[in-house]
Amino acid sequence: MWNWLHPYAKSERAYQLCRTLLPWFLIPAVLALLVGTVWGLAFAPPDYQQGNSFRIIYIHVPTAMLAMGGYLAMAVAAIIGVVSQQRLADLTVQAIAPIGAVYTFLSLFTGAVWGKPTWGTWWEWDARLTSQLILLFLYLGVMALYGAFNDKRTAARAAGILAWVGVINLPIIHYSVEWWNTLHQGATIIKLSKPSISGPMLWPLLVNLLGFALLLSALACKRMATLILSVEARRPWVLKLLEDRRVL
Repeated sequence: MWNWLHPYAKSERAYQLCRTLLPWFLIPAVLALLVGTVWGLAFAPPDYQQGNSFRIIYIHVPTAMLAMGGYLAMAVAAIIGVVSQQRLADLTVQAIAPIGAVYTFLSLFTGAVWGKPTWGTWWEWDARLTSQLILLFLYLGVMALYGAFNDKRTAARAAGILAWVGVINLPIIHYSVEWWNTLHQGATIIKLSKPSISGPMLWPLLVNLLGFALLLSALACKRMATLILSVEARRPWVLKLLEDRRVL
């Protein structure tokens, strides 16, 4: 596997890989989100307690889960950046951070919209909500550290350390509904027993989860390609791309 990955440690090959993967992620993402959203909003049955207000789950749950997944991917890239001293790993962290922050914000926003009719309040300092808010601050902190140092290597190391430290927040988010007497409902999908959501509601949710995952991957490829061009702007292969007008 290393032999397959090693050529992509070169910026030009990594850029080409991002260009190649982008449509393979983006087109299925759009289709999956279209199918999952229409299916969930128009054809899934209403919840017996929450009625139609539960349908925001098709945005809220995928963005919440992938906010954590994106952070984990960012932390892994940060570790690889330190171990291998590969600048592309640092760029991967930089590429994922704002996308993860947007996903986290969407999960908090949709959670607030869902909380008002369900709990009677937009916000509560509940364990799950608070730890998810901390996740947003961690993403913003990583982004801020990249802009806080003139030396990009130092900035990458500082951001990477914050990314590692923040990983401890991920199990806190996941298990917060079990460790504390929380207002937030318990897990319905990722649990040892059978998911506690019925099939007609679950399937469109899984389709949207796939769609948001593919969208995150597509956006990461797009940002990664842009970042590579920005740091390699004076390299001959970038100048040739600009001349050929083949840049993303």
